Amino acid sequence: MRLLVLMCAIAMPLVGWLSQTGAFGPDQGTISNRHPTLLVAAGYAFSVWGLIFLLDVAYAAWQATGRRRADPVLGRVAPAAALGFALSTVWMPLFSAQLFGLCVVVIFGALAALAWAAVILSAAPGRGRLLAWLALSLHAGWLSLAAFLNLAQTIVAYELLSTSRMLGWSLALWAAGAAVLLALNWRMRGNVAYVAVAVWGLFAVWIKQTGWPLAGATTSAWVALAIAAALVLQTVALRLRMRHR
Repeated sequence: MRLLVLMCAIAMPLVGWLSQTGAFGPDQGTISNRHPTLLVAAGYAFSVWGLIFLLDVAYAAWQATGRRRADPVLGRVAPAAALGFALSTVWMPLFSAQLFGLCVVVIFGALAALAWAAVILSAAPGRGRLLAWLALSLHAGWLSLAAFLNLAQTIVAYELLSTSRMLGWSLALWAAGAAVLLALNWRMRGNVAYVAVAVWGLFAVWIKQTGWPLAGATTSAWVALAIAAALVLQTVALRLRMRHR
């Protein structure tokens, strides 16, 4: 299982590079621009995948060597990490093929697997597991936001709801996304890495939506910023509570 984690981690940047070269079809930016939503983030935000992939590969190589192979917590999260990495890899060619419905299932599956692993690692802290905690927390944090951005694009692509009056259902997605982010952060006792990458994405949504011509974009921008502020305040409160204990 440890080697499977490593193989899946290496596959992610390789498939990501192929995806950006157009090997599977249009790249993600091109497809995203075809289906504008009130939840889309500024393009620069997606550069965080470079850091996520780097840390995932480093963690995967680290957990497969030395004394870490006998760590029971790392062994417990290994299947979930492998599944999350595999689903993250599969998502990229599926998105290029514009199989949006399947993409939503895959990305929420990846989120569930990696969020579970991050929760387990947050409950079993220790310097010996810091790299695992950091890599999986960042990946889970980004997917916690990206999954709802993907869902919004799927709704627009298939015209499941109004594409001219998107604010109502977009606010519903924001509410669901905020609930997931706050609930997982609470379970992880104020996970700074998880929150940092989520705030990075939410701020990028604010940047994009403040200059976006779609009706309701300004409201969506401020909702994203409000969720980011709520996450930061929650994290501070949780960390202070832990310190007092």
